[in-house]
Amino acid sequence: MNHTSKPRRWITPSTIQFTKEALRQPNYSFCDWLHGMIYGRWVFLYISIGVGEHPLAKVYRRIQKALKWLPWWAPKIHSTPSSTSSVANGYHGKVMPVTAAARLISINQEIRLTNLEKVIPYPRARDIVLKNPDHIVALQCPCRSARANPCLPLDVCLVVGEPFASFVIDHHPQKARWITQEEAVAILKAEHARGHVQHAFFKDAMLGRFYAICNCCSCCCGAMQAYRHGTPMLASSGYVCEVNQDLCLACGECTERCPFDAITVDDDRATIDFSACMGCGVCIDACPQWALSLRREASKGVPLEV
Repeated sequence: MNHTSKPRRWITPSTIQFTKEALRQPNYSFCDWLHGMIYGRWVFLYISIGVGEHPLAKVYRRIQKALKWLPWWAPKIHSTPSSTSSVANGYHGKVMPVTAAARLISINQEIRLTNLEKVIPYPRARDIVLKNPDHIVALQCPCRSARANPCLPLDVCLVVGEPFASFVIDHHPQKARWITQEEAVAILKAEHARGHVQHAFFKDAMLGRFYAICNCCSCCCGAMQAYRHGTPMLASSGYVCEVNQDLCLACGECTERCPFDAITVDDDRATIDFSACMGCGVCIDACPQWALSLRREASKGVPLEV
């Protein structure tokens, strides 16, 4: 479906639909709506600044520091004292094994799952409300696009359902395309084979709910970058990797593939760093001996399985 020939409009049907959806949300403020509009309309600039690749990043950080001293500028989330935690509370990803991500992308009926605090352990943005779940857009990854030498391909961010899919198509026609559920699953599998992680992303400004599945590489992904620097933007899948030592040959393939640096090979055996493992499953297919597997781990949270 080709949308590139359509004239660009500031107020599109999808903008109106997004606003109508926003008005139905009981705790969604005008600032949330404005934030959502800016994020959706200028997502490439937004992310480029956020990951520090844009010249305006330094200006933004200075403004942010100045604003926190103003009495009327207060974060909406007071449950955690750190500013990094406050950011994560409203903008975060849930790690998913590729099979679970494929199931989420293949839903053929509208669903509404709210207050998933056991699954999405953040005070905000933890709902799954899928309207027209078969409306899926492949968007060029804003994180990869911000980098000087990005991983390829670029169009691996899957925007799912309405009003998000149409909004992205309307405002980024040169960088987005409609795809089928089958094409979406194919993208997931291809990215998994490249060693990239599937994250279901939630954002407070995006109506406080799930809106996309991103296929993230550790070198480009802003959320993984933030996670490595102490901002808890990613929730574990609820699984942890374990090694069958009878099968392991200590070849090291898993250590090279693990995006969270959770596997080491010492004394002719692979060892999992329990605290670092996010249960993404990327390492499983990398092992030529099939010595790795995922197991449920209660202390890692509840899996996102619809």
